[in-house]
Order: sequence, then C-alpha cells, then structure tokens
Amino acid sequence: MNNLSLLHLLQITNTALPVGAYSYSEGLESLVETKVIHDQTTLKHWLEQELGYGAIRIEAAIMLRGYRATESGDLETLEYWNNWAIAARETAELREQSWQMGHALRRLWENLEPQLSREFSSLSQRTSFAIAFGIIAAHWKIDPSTAILGYLHSWATNLISASIRLIPLGQTTGQQLLSKLHNPIIESSREVFTLTDDDLSSCGWGLALASMTHEIQYSRLFRS
Repeated sequence: MNNLSLLHLLQITNTALPVGAYSYSEGLESLVETKVIHDQTTLKHWLEQELGYGAIRIEAAIMLRGYRATESGDLETLEYWNNWAIAARETAELREQSWQMGHALRRLWENLEPQLSREFSSLSQRTSFAIAFGIIAAHWKIDPSTAILGYLHSWATNLISASIRLIPLGQTTGQQLLSKLHNPIIESSREVFTLTDDDLSSCGWGLALASMTHEIQYSRLFRS
C-alpha cells in the first residue's frame, strides 16, 4: 500500500471522524449494567467472541462486497448488498446506528469527493455504514484486505473507548486491551476476506439481546 492509500485509510478510520460512532455502545452499556462485563478480562472475552463469531464479521464482509461492487461499477449489486446489510440488523437500535453513521459518512464524502454521488445516489434506501465505508475505500484504492483490518480495528477502538467510560477502565488498560486484540483482528480479517455469500451468518445472539435491553434501559449514556 502506497503512502497516499495509507493516509486515506487513517483518515476514514480515525476516531475523530465526525460520524457519531462515539455515541453508540452496541449493547455494552446494558452488559455493564447487568455485570456481564465488569473488567478487562470480561470485555476482552466479549470482543474476541464478536470478532470470531459475531455480527461485526458480517458487517466487514458486506463492506468488502460494497468495495468490489464499486470497483466494478456494478450499481445493482451495490444496491443489493446495501439492502442486505440493512435487513441483517437484529434490532432497531443497531439499524439506526448503521443508518445514522452511514448518512454522516455519505454527506461528508459527497463534500470531499463529489464524484461519489453517483454510487451513493444509486441506493434506494438509506446507506448502511458498511456500504458507505466500502464505496469510499474502493474509490480511494485502499487495498481491500487492509480496508477490512481498518474497519475491524476502528470498531474495536470505539467499543474500548465506550468501555473506558462505562466500566470504567483506565486509558492504559484500554490500550493494553487493544494490543491484545491485534491478533484476533488479523485472524478475523483473514476469515472475512474468504467468506462466500452462503457463509454470511453469525451466532452473536448475545449482541441482539444486549441491544434490545439497552433500548429500554432506564438510565443510559449512549444513544438508543
């Protein structure tokens, strides 16, 4: 990957990117409330299970399909996978998160790269975040396997940041945990790259239950 592509990847995965990711906990807030997650060990276990079996794998795989459809100029396939990504969200909270972040990313990049309006305007429904990320990564010619790594790393960074505030964890502990997740992220990215369409399934039902619980949680810091 050349220097420009690396800088593009760093920009699109930066935690300062104004897409609102910081306002979501993806069910972690309810898990902390019920003491399912209460320290670094239990958080690490949850994140590793999600990387190995959960919905984030499918999100990354959809991102890759959006990348490939954009690269080939296949707008019909791009529309198909955007609809698929939306239908695959288990709860209203997770669906709204994907829509809100996808909309913010779309608006930002239509200002930065107006030529992308063709791909974005071809989508009849609201844009999922995974598809928006894939469109931009393809346009910027970021290596697809590296784009998957960046997508997964950005996800892990956001949830660790949320957990630092929720559990709470120290900043150093958060960075230690992120380092421990590097190998699971690499392993997950390799699997995502080889998933066929028939392999797109997850058994992360705990995420759906945690998200549904969070939607009706009495007091919460994160968006529902």
